[in-house]
Amino acid sequence: QVQLVESGGDLVQAGGSLGLSCAASESIFSMIMHWYRQAPGKQREFVAQISTRGSTNYADSVKGRFTISRDNAKNTVHLQMNTLKPEDTAVYYCNAVSSRGVSWGQGTQVTVSS
Repeated sequence: QVQLVESGGDLVQAGGSLGLSCAASESIFSMIMHWYRQAPGKQREFVAQISTRGSTNYADSVKGRFTISRDNAKNTVHLQMNTLKPEDTAVYYCNAVSSRGVSWGQGTQVTVSS
């Protein structure tokens, strides 16, 4: 299965912006890509999805603030996060779905201070 490595997590103040990247070990051309997050003591939740054709879908809590994009030539997926809130604090995970199954990255920590 594809190996995914997230990067870009950091400590940021509320109202700030942060960009996350997910690098895949092979072509993501045929993969539906997602970002999920898990806050302390909570279940992992869906954040954003981008289809193979570039169609996007977002959780209501991030709609209008987060943008998911993909660069198939570089095998990467990005999550641009703007107007961050303390409730966005979580470990963010990249996820790939293909005909071969589901793969997850190890996660990257995003902390938003108030």
